[in-house]
Amino acid sequence: MAMHLPLARDPHPKAPGLAVGIDEALIARIVTSFYGMVRRDPALGPIFESRITDWDAHLEKLTRFWSSVTLLTGAYKGTPMQAHLGLPGVEDVHYAIWLQLFDAALARHCTPAQAEIFRSRAVRMAASFRLAGRSGIRLEAVTSG
Repeated sequence: MAMHLPLARDPHPKAPGLAVGIDEALIARIVTSFYGMVRRDPALGPIFESRITDWDAHLEKLTRFWSSVTLLTGAYKGTPMQAHLGLPGVEDVHYAIWLQLFDAALARHCTPAQAEIFRSRAVRMAASFRLAGRSGIRLEAVTSG
């Protein structure tokens, strides 16, 4: 699936991914490859398939997210924590599988330096989601009002 996303702005000159050659095409390949594995995984597939109805839109959103994270483009607007806190039955083992599959996608498409940019951020996000889920935080209580 070829995604041609208009960026909110060009990559920031000091973006962590820019120095190692991360670009929009690489991000799209990683996202597409990774979620293909997720959909086929017996533990993660059912969780995602029960929630995602438009996979093209989801892949585009996640491509924008990783563009914002690695290239500082501002292409993603949203609250990823909110979406992940509402997933029933997600346990530590699911995060471990998620990271294994993400590592596999990175190994397939990235140089070691590129993979480290993605992986370091993915590990921090997974840890944050796990901690928030355990604490019972519900962002709608924090963000509405």
